[in-house]
Amino acid sequence: MQTVQKRLVTDEEHSPLAVQINDDDWLRIEQPFKIQAPLVQEVDLSRYAGTVNLTESALAYQARSRNEWS
Repeated sequence: MQTVQKRLVTDEEHSPLAVQINDDDWLRIEQPFKIQAPLVQEVDLSRYAGTVNLTESALAYQARSRNEWS
């Protein structure tokens, strides 16, 4: 069994919050499980083209929105 260097993360009262390990160790641990990001299904956005009708230009909307904050 290989050792893993760990760093304990604590709060102000020294209560444990988390454990940090090096990325190389994590990749070694992860390898047998073959954990992968879930596959993302592609969506054809072209079918939505032209379905939004704007009442003002996007640039005018942006300028108006920014002016609301000043």
